[in-house]
Amino acid sequence: MKAIVQERYGSPDDLALREVDKPAPADGEVLVRVHAAAVNARDWHVMRGDPYLARLAMPKVFGFNAPKRRIRGSDVAGRVEAVGKGVTRFRPGDEVYGDVCDMDGAFAEYVCVPDGQVEHKPANLTFEQAAAVPMAGCTALVGLRDVARVTAGQRILINGASGGVGTFAVQIARAFGAEVTAVCSTRNVELVESLGADRVIDYTKEDFAQDGQRYHMVFDLVANRTLADLRRVLTADGVLLLSGGGVSRNGRPHVTGPMGLQIKAQVAARFARHRLTSLMGMAPRAEHLATLRELIESGKVVPAIDRTFTLAEVPEAIRYLEVEHARAKVVITV
Repeated sequence: MKAIVQERYGSPDDLALREVDKPAPADGEVLVRVHAAAVNARDWHVMRGDPYLARLAMPKVFGFNAPKRRIRGSDVAGRVEAVGKGVTRFRPGDEVYGDVCDMDGAFAEYVCVPDGQVEHKPANLTFEQAAAVPMAGCTALVGLRDVARVTAGQRILINGASGGVGTFAVQIARAFGAEVTAVCSTRNVELVESLGADRVIDYTKEDFAQDGQRYHMVFDLVANRTLADLRRVLTADGVLLLSGGGVSRNGRPHVTGPMGLQIKAQVAARFARHRLTSLMGMAPRAEHLATLRELIESGKVVPAIDRTFTLAEVPEAIRYLEVEHARAKVVITV
């Protein structure tokens, strides 16, 4: 089968389309014939071994000189080709979507996925739309529902609302009845408004940390503000949730990257009246995907896609996400 392979840390130029052996499902796994995959910031972080701290903190993903897995990609949508021993929820031909997480391997014609990390595809989505959902959608869902426990009427600020996670977070928060203030750049204001945000702040014209508004939750997805700025806009019992962020430095890995802000929050949480937490290490599960399917099939959540690329164009897709600051999701058709 064809797959995008990486032998060492580096740039998109170090990714190559090659023929590799077709995988076989182990016990508890399903073999998926990939129809579409999606690019996440995680992919360029793993591709570059960025930040250096992640090579120590995430040994299942990062090696010292190269990623633990040769094939990149985690979000996937396709049809079940075969099932391993013990799998009873799926059978060949089923349309599924999911996130292979630490196993990687979605940028290929076939990939094996643990059956607890895959779910039946939403019936009203194409494979391309479904592939855009798993990592970003689950991150938004878990952050809002399980960690912050958002309820109707709460005021939520989403910093980075036009990104992959942000576009889902705006819609899910609205589905939960929250009042959403979304922060993005000028070119993305119209997109975020179309997703249902109650208020959109163009950060090139207005500073949310200085306008006097207070929020029950701040969901930070870009790690471009100080911890003090983020805490300043919280209510007395507010929640600050950190997830991802960081930007490429043209191939020069950071030492800590967005993990630096998360570490500061962990230290400050010991003394703060606010609840400061992060989603570092969150792994999507079938139950999250099932909830997202319900939200999508009810029309409350719609995946937003910026651009699509072919499997052979994965290096260009990752470069686009890394350098051009793509909005919403970038999808790979296989």
